[in-house]
Amino acid sequence: MSALDAKLHDIQAATELTLSRKGDATTPLLSLRGLQTRFPLGRKYPWTPPRVVHAVEDVHLDIRRGEILGLVGESGSGKTTLGRALLRLVEPTDGRIIFDGQDVTKANDNELRNLRRRMQIIFQDPYASLNPRMTVGETINEAYVIHKLHKTAERKARIGELLSKVGLTPSHATRFPHEFSGGQRQRIGIARALAVEPDFVVADEPVSALDVSIQAQVINLLSDLKDEFGLTMLFISHDLGVVEYLVDRIAVMYLGRLVEVGPASEVYSRPRHPYTQALLSAVPDPVPGRNRKRQILQGDIPSPILPPSGCVFRTRCPIAGSDCAAVVPPMEPVGPGHIKACIKQ
Repeated sequence: MSALDAKLHDIQAATELTLSRKGDATTPLLSLRGLQTRFPLGRKYPWTPPRVVHAVEDVHLDIRRGEILGLVGESGSGKTTLGRALLRLVEPTDGRIIFDGQDVTKANDNELRNLRRRMQIIFQDPYASLNPRMTVGETINEAYVIHKLHKTAERKARIGELLSKVGLTPSHATRFPHEFSGGQRQRIGIARALAVEPDFVVADEPVSALDVSIQAQVINLLSDLKDEFGLTMLFISHDLGVVEYLVDRIAVMYLGRLVEVGPASEVYSRPRHPYTQALLSAVPDPVPGRNRKRQILQGDIPSPILPPSGCVFRTRCPIAGSDCAAVVPPMEPVGPGHIKACIKQ
């Protein structure tokens, strides 16, 4: 390929990327239809039936272009499995994942590699997600090599620029992960995810392993990068206090199922599902002396191997009735863009 052909190829690729990012703001960038992820465990005893972990069950969800959607719920509710299933890091058992008009569940290896340039993830553990044998520069450069981005001579400058954007310095590229603090490692993870200029990022509890002061810095960084790069983001967290000032909408998950989805301001001010109400009541009140009425849930979250029939929340719900065991509650509108799955209120 001549130098002129290579230049024209780069211009065409940049143009296609820009057009794909602009898209149509009225249509979802990502749509989930009946997404299901189950993990077979085999038989406990030879005479018992095979066991299955119901990690994600019948999830229908749209993520709009340019928004940050917060996915919240207790540990073990299926949030991380859902986030990884979107990128096919975990293979879905059933359902469809439509990303910008393309069915991710049917993508072959080549199509999936191209999709993963546009769909990235920030892992939860900043200690385990980085290769200790590779410098920061080598870690980020690996993304350029895999996706054949930029000329070799340009990559060093781009790595330095990317590190500067996440609050580090170009000189950090020569250091190894063990030379950084937890917050700095998470910034490196963010830089690695942004290296391929993605359209969509799954942030899987990116601040849960960090100190409170560092959490605020990383959240502000993600907010700034979202505006600068025009990112669409799924922000996973079990802490509603963390996501309150970052996300546009909130989806609440319990035992593999969505129970409420709505605008962040509406969900925080008027939660409609009993589980969401209990979660919000546990968030510390920032106003001294003002006591928030706690709603204590009885018992533990049931096993995903044997989830309850009907409404999965009924075994801990304070308003559950006998009819809650007979039917899986459908998502019903309770306001503009606000839906919940409860037949009692």
